[in-house]
Amino acid sequence: MTTLYDFTVKDIKNNDWNLADLKGKVVLFVNVASKCGFTKQYAGLEELYKTYEPKGLIIVGAPCNQFGGQEPGSEEEIQNFCTLNWSVTFPLTAKLDVNGDNEAPVYKWLKESQPGILGLKRVKWNFEKFLINREGKVVKRFASTTEPKSLAAEIEKLL
Repeated sequence: MTTLYDFTVKDIKNNDWNLADLKGKVVLFVNVASKCGFTKQYAGLEELYKTYEPKGLIIVGAPCNQFGGQEPGSEEEIQNFCTLNWSVTFPLTAKLDVNGDNEAPVYKWLKESQPGILGLKRVKWNFEKFLINREGKVVKRFASTTEPKSLAAEIEKLL
């Protein structure tokens, strides 16, 4: 049976990141973009991270340029944007695809674990969120329109 811990991604510095390093943590996986109407959610995500990271939450931001070309920068530009504009301290992956022929295997698994509305196995837009329990299983999926602060109760249940 597959869990989050079976995957490796590239981190924002292009190093291999074995997600088994997250064993025992509650993880919120979010596809992010710098030039999106939802980009302001970085502030709410960082607030969640600061509040719950000491209790075992890890937020993983996964930059993706598949929706309207809203993440056009290099990994270095993305990291600088997130740090300077939103004071982001949670980890980011290198840019990846969340749909299509080149989708990251972790995203194929996330979507199969929690299909969207009508069972669709696609990410619809930037800032979709997947909540993963301490056993590495996806327990809930949230739409782009879901504000990070509204996830607090769900996160607390898993912590």
